[in-house]
Parts: sequence; C-alpha cells; structure tokens
Amino acid sequence: MLLPFFSIVDKFCVCPLSKERETSDFLKGGFIMAEKCTTIGGQAVIEGVMMRGKKIYALAVRNPEGEIVIEKKPVMSMNKGLFKLPIFRGMAAFVDSLVNGTKILMRSAEIAGEGWEDEELSPFEKWLMDKFGDKITDILIYFSVFVSLCLGMTLFFVLPVAIGNLFKSFVPSWALGVVEGLIRIAIFLTYMWLISKMKEIQRVFQYHGAEHKTIACFESGKELTVENVRPCTRLHKRCGTSFLLFVMLISMVVFFFVRTDVFIIRLITRICLVPFIAGISYEVLRWAGRSENIIVRVLSAPGLALQKLTTQEPDDKQIECAIAAMKGVLEDEPEE
Repeated sequence: MLLPFFSIVDKFCVCPLSKERETSDFLKGGFIMAEKCTTIGGQAVIEGVMMRGKKIYALAVRNPEGEIVIEKKPVMSMNKGLFKLPIFRGMAAFVDSLVNGTKILMRSAEIAGEGWEDEELSPFEKWLMDKFGDKITDILIYFSVFVSLCLGMTLFFVLPVAIGNLFKSFVPSWALGVVEGLIRIAIFLTYMWLISKMKEIQRVFQYHGAEHKTIACFESGKELTVENVRPCTRLHKRCGTSFLLFVMLISMVVFFFVRTDVFIIRLITRICLVPFIAGISYEVLRWAGRSENIIVRVLSAPGLALQKLTTQEPDDKQIECAIAAMKGVLEDEPEE
C-alpha cells in the first residue's frame, strides 16, 4: 500500500527552466552537457512509464500480449490562485501527485493484466459494486491515498516521535528533534532497502531507471532510440527520491525550532507541519534543478546516492515503454 507513496512523487522530476546547463553525472563522477532542461517529468508504474507535460500526460504500459498501450489524458492541476505561490504550490503538487499518481498506478495495473476486473468478487466487493457502481474506482483511489497517508505518517512521523521520546531523559530538549530526524531517516532507508528486495518492486525500479535515462537522453539533445537511451545515466537531481530525502532532512531543521516537552503536542505539531515541510522541500528541489553550485551538489549527493537503490538498469523493452511515453507527450507538446 505504501508503493504509491514512493512511486508517485517521482513526478516531481520537472525542471522549471529551459536553458542550456550542466547536469551532474553522479555515476561517472563527472558531468554531461545537457542541451536543454525539459519541463517533462515522469513516474514509473506497473509494467510501464508515465510522462507528464504541462497540459497532458502519456501513459505507456506493456500489456500481457507484449504490446505497448499508450493513453493520453489532460493534466488536472491544483496550481490555481493561492497554490501558485511558493511553498503552497509544493503542497498542491504533493496532494496532486498522491491522488493522480495513485489513479495512474491503478490504471497501469489494469492494462498490464494485474487488475481485479476479471477476478471473482467477494460478497463485500459485489455489495460495493451494486452500491456505488461506476464510482467504485474513485472510491478505491481515495481510499488507497488515505491508507497510504496514514501508513506513511505512522511509519515516518509517529514512530520516530515515539522512539525519540525514549531518549527524552538522556538528551536535551533541543537535540530531541535531531534524534527523531536520524531515526526517521534510518526507518526510511530501511523501508526502501526492504521493498527493493521485492520482485515486483524491482521491476518498478527498472522502469524508474528507464524513465530517468529517457529524460537524460532527451535533455542531451540526442534522438530518442533504445541505443541512445541505454548508456545514459539513470540518476536525476529532480527525482522524487531526492524529494523524499529532502523532506526527511528539512523536517529535522523545522522540528529543531518547533519543540515541546509534551509528547502529544509534539506529535500533533509534527503531523500538522508535514504539508509545510513538503512545500519547502518542493522549493528546494526546484532550486536544485536549476543550479549547479557547490551547495546544490552537496545537498543533491545523498538523493543521487539513494537513487542507486530506487533505480535499476532497465532492459530494452522497458526503455521502449519510456520512449513511447516521452514521444506521446512530445507529439502534443513539442519542445525545441
């Protein structure tokens, strides 16, 4: 259930600028020259890749017959009014990714033949179908988002606060937030390592690598072919993995200044500040995506290192899916 919580935030891999710049190649320890910085971001899904432009997104999934099915739909953005402003736009992007990302993930499972339509329904499922009809899909999506959020909050915020409270007698109050932050990062890294051992997740991570390689190839100005995409780096500074790590690190800073000795109040403030922290993390990610100074390189290094775990080398068929999704967007939103 926590897979959407990780997978969907990869859509944060979007650059707000379109000028010539350098992109760090963390694998080789050097630099590659990017001809352009695309506004297209992506998301690894079940047996495929979704690429998202400013106005439309293209979902490319390989079905059980081995064919690539491409679906295009308009982007439904929350970035209006107040949510166009810094920090608030990050909050909107996070919620948008949770809802739409889960919807896209479920749709990819249907195309890949892993949906529940052909399975025999239980009495409870039949009751839900009779009661809600066509609305059942939307209900399942929002239920999945709700459960994912609850599990994510429990695992990455409630649990660290509870464990950190055990150190209350040994460390000063100002250091308690740092202890919680270190515990939070340890839990996050352990969680990522554990799910990376699952066969199904390994395939998603391969498609994640294909997505990054395709974007890197396009940004380098090369033609989108399997041969050109294959040698490209699978690491990208604007990846959702880096966003999650930024959330962990920035929460340590925020919670250092927002502290209390009362456990329940400390827990409530941690949960209530999550949207604010997500907004700050989004702005940091945008800044990192358009800068190459030494500070950005240092801040980006942990996220790039973690991507060695969350992205894996794809095969040619997986790269074909990523290319199909990218071309699907470029057909409607060409970039020079």
